Amino acid sequence: MATMLAVMVPVLAGSASAQTTRYYGNGRTTTSTYKKPSIYRRHRNLINIAIGTGAGALLGGLIGGKRGALYGTAIGAGSSALYTYKLVPKKRKYYSQYYPRY
Repeated sequence: MATMLAVMVPVLAGSASAQTTRYYGNGRTTTSTYKKPSIYRRHRNLINIAIGTGAGALLGGLIGGKRGALYGTAIGAGSSALYTYKLVPKKRKYYSQYYPRY
């Protein structure tokens, strides 16, 4: 239940008002919007490590019970971190880009 809540709240919070910046100066209001990268692109490292950890825990639990699940979790987290940070690192950094609205 908590996992579903943790996933659905950011997905539903992506409204246009969350992506709008307003500046107030000299009695005028200027509104500019910006397009953010996708959720996977922003949180790629975390998602990849979580998937690897879960898969390792599942396989370890099937093979060796509770202790195997613990070992599988450690091995899965380590191997997915190695994959994410060393073997296939991010090549782009994402910055906020502002597009003025007319």
